Amino acid sequence: MEGALTARDRVGIQDFVLLDAHTSETAFLDNLKKRFSENLIYTYIGTLLVSVNPYKELDIYSKKQMDIYMGVNFFELPPHIFALADNAYHTMLAEANNHFILISGESGAGKTEASKKILQYYAVSCPSTTLLDNVRDRMLLSNPVLEAFGNSKTLKNDNSSRFGKYMDIQFDIQGDAVGGHILGYLLEKSRVVHQNHGERNFHIFYQLVKGGEEDLLHQLGLESNCQHYSYLVQGECANVASINDKNDWKTVRNALSVIDFDERDIQVSCCHTACGNSFCDDIHSIAYCLLGVNVQVLQEGLTSRKIEAKTDEVLSPFTVDHAIYARDALAKAIYGRTFTWLVNKINDSMENKDSSRKTVIGLLDIYGFEVFYVNSFEQFCINYCNEKLQQLFIQLTLKSEQEEYEAENIGWEPVQFFNNKIICDLVEEKHRGIISVLDEECLRPGEATDLTFLERLEEKLDSHPHFVTHKLADKKTRKTLERGNFRLLHYAGEVTYCVVGKGNHGVRPSGGVTLLLNVASQFKSSLLGLTDILMSKEPWYVRCLKSNESQQPGQFDDVLVRHQVKYLGLMEHLRVRRAGFAYRCRYDVFLQRYKPLCPATWPYWRGVAAEGVEVLVQHLGYLPDEYKMGRTKIFIRHPRTLFATEDAFEVCKHDLASRIQAQYKAYWQKGQFRRQKEAATKIETCWRGVQARKAKGRRQWAVKVIKKFIKGYMARGEAKTTDNSEYLAFVRQNYLNRLKDNLPKMVLDKTSWLTPPPVLMETSEILRQLHMRLMVRKYIRGITAQQKAQLQLKGITSVIFKGKKDSYPQSVSQPYVDTRISQHSPNAIQCVLTSCAQGDLIMQCDHLFEALTKLSVVANKQSAINVVQGSVKFQMKAGKEGIVEFSSGQESMVYKDKNGHLMVVSDAVTKPQE
Repeated sequence: MEGALTARDRVGIQDFVLLDAHTSETAFLDNLKKRFSENLIYTYIGTLLVSVNPYKELDIYSKKQMDIYMGVNFFELPPHIFALADNAYHTMLAEANNHFILISGESGAGKTEASKKILQYYAVSCPSTTLLDNVRDRMLLSNPVLEAFGNSKTLKNDNSSRFGKYMDIQFDIQGDAVGGHILGYLLEKSRVVHQNHGERNFHIFYQLVKGGEEDLLHQLGLESNCQHYSYLVQGECANVASINDKNDWKTVRNALSVIDFDERDIQVSCCHTACGNSFCDDIHSIAYCLLGVNVQVLQEGLTSRKIEAKTDEVLSPFTVDHAIYARDALAKAIYGRTFTWLVNKINDSMENKDSSRKTVIGLLDIYGFEVFYVNSFEQFCINYCNEKLQQLFIQLTLKSEQEEYEAENIGWEPVQFFNNKIICDLVEEKHRGIISVLDEECLRPGEATDLTFLERLEEKLDSHPHFVTHKLADKKTRKTLERGNFRLLHYAGEVTYCVVGKGNHGVRPSGGVTLLLNVASQFKSSLLGLTDILMSKEPWYVRCLKSNESQQPGQFDDVLVRHQVKYLGLMEHLRVRRAGFAYRCRYDVFLQRYKPLCPATWPYWRGVAAEGVEVLVQHLGYLPDEYKMGRTKIFIRHPRTLFATEDAFEVCKHDLASRIQAQYKAYWQKGQFRRQKEAATKIETCWRGVQARKAKGRRQWAVKVIKKFIKGYMARGEAKTTDNSEYLAFVRQNYLNRLKDNLPKMVLDKTSWLTPPPVLMETSEILRQLHMRLMVRKYIRGITAQQKAQLQLKGITSVIFKGKKDSYPQSVSQPYVDTRISQHSPNAIQCVLTSCAQGDLIMQCDHLFEALTKLSVVANKQSAINVVQGSVKFQMKAGKEGIVEFSSGQESMVYKDKNGHLMVVSDAVTKPQE
């Protein structure tokens, strides 16, 4: 509860006990409306749950929601029917006593749905076995069966319960649901024979007629048309858009099978529904009687003292009115007995025959207080029942409050409340109460009528402050009362009941004299029995409210809701609950929540919780009359005191959250750093290990390789063996890699070829030759025709002069040209002739090798050229020789020496060509 206190301005207060203006009906309604607008349909009054029907589906009943509320403190989470069901269950287990949940409200307020939700919660939350699942299935599926036979469409609700139901759910010592038992109260049997406009008979009639199998209908003498039966069409709404009778019939048939009804039981229930009880031999006649023979045909038949139904005749001593009265009474009696038999069969299927001790949680789903324009005997009984339940409710609430105060040693302050015992006595008191007068009137000699009954009431109750008739009223009141009416002042307000009327419209119930004698007394006895049952159990309450009459989602009718709040006694209950202290809480819970507000209690209180709470409230400045210290709880008188504490806690919570967050972050970061450091250390250790193992492996591999290399080096000169094979392969690879990077680039480069190791001498030579051939081929492929002619001439020069002339190597690199005679060099070739014309020709030329080569090619006489060393003899004329001598000197010159020789001197750099 405390968790939502700060949201009270937006979504309202979730416990009316904490409403500051708790005596204001307007404040009560405003809070209810505020919560309803936020789809918060549940609100507490202490442990009482107020439920407002939203008339739409809300996602608050899923399995996930059930899990949230399982085993949680009642006020720890927002109000919910699951919270009430769970706390009733766990309190029952803890205290090993019996409990009941009373669900009340007007038709259409959601009582049946609330009962279903509680059953579903127990079906899901309790332990599960095959046997237990069977019990739960039967309890859950008893709902559609009882709804078919006990519910109908009314003006306010398409699935209105027309009976009160009390179901005991039996639990063993482990908390398993092991059995159940149902009691039915105040079945509206008058609906069998009469429905107001816009209403229907019980669902089962329409389900059987519309959805029954053809063979079944034939056996029962029925037709699949509701219009043929007057009991089903009085409200003129046999067909309803929101109801699928055919599908509902299938659901009922399936449920009957699960509940352990065999085919014979199903046949019997259908037969009773269609044609009356088994004590009647004339089934066809009773079938027509039950479903309603056309009234005109009946009257015509009764005029001649005869009723025809198919081929049967029934003689009757009654008048038409008496016959109709008897027919309706019989139909109601048959249906009432059928319903009782059905409930007994369901109880047999859920019965647990184990004699071990069990605890129970009872579910009571019964009419709320009703006030209509015309209030009949049924409304009288319903309101009497609510009057008794209100009396019980106040007694149990006061008792619970007083016991808690006494247990906590808190002085009990008497509570002023309206004690409705005077109204209960008005109805049930012996010899003087309304029920006693009704029984006496039915038993007395002579003819009893509605008016004689009213006269007897006036005689007996003429001075009662809560009873008034037209005769006993003052002039002002008399204007609002018919002569055949009487008025009771109930705890929830005034209700006028109609005594005069035919059939079921009056307080005097329709039926035979025996029924008149017994019905009221039987109801009184059963109600007293129910009261005894409830008094022996611990109570929980669910009050259901309709939000509007048109069943539209999102609409909140203030007048209608105010009316229900009054008739359900919610303000009265709130007054009782708030008579002393508005809020009470266990010391440990209170201290745990609010200890941050006091330095002395934060963060830890080392002593007793009660002492810590005392220190805390003193620090908060509680006044002596604002709280009391009990044995185990603190009691706070005013909601505003609690709200002030909660508001202070909200302010403190933000600072507290920041501090806690900072502490947590520091703690988390330290832990994170420690974990990271440990992880880093582990990773480093592992990595070092990996690296060390790798290094060790590399060293071991290197040792092996080096040893093998050394062995191979030592045996390198031997033939290839295992020891030197890898070494030799390494030598070959190494040489080839070096050779690849150092190959000669020119054909004439004969010296740069790498010296091979001995093992590769032959291979190296082969490679050298191949490389040379490759370079030559590349060179040849790259030369032009002119270059080719040059090479050919150079080749001839080489043949003639290579090795014969010292200056030949220097001339190789000088290219030949086509002609050396030009205007720039007219003396390129000089010829010196001898004095004799028949002598030899002597020629001096700067390009001797080129000139001689070209002359030999032209003359085609390469072999005619002789190369001599030192000197040359030549014939100057016939019989006379000359000599030319060659030498080197400081400078080039040609002169005739003293001995007559022709001297040719070349400088030291350039030797003479000839």
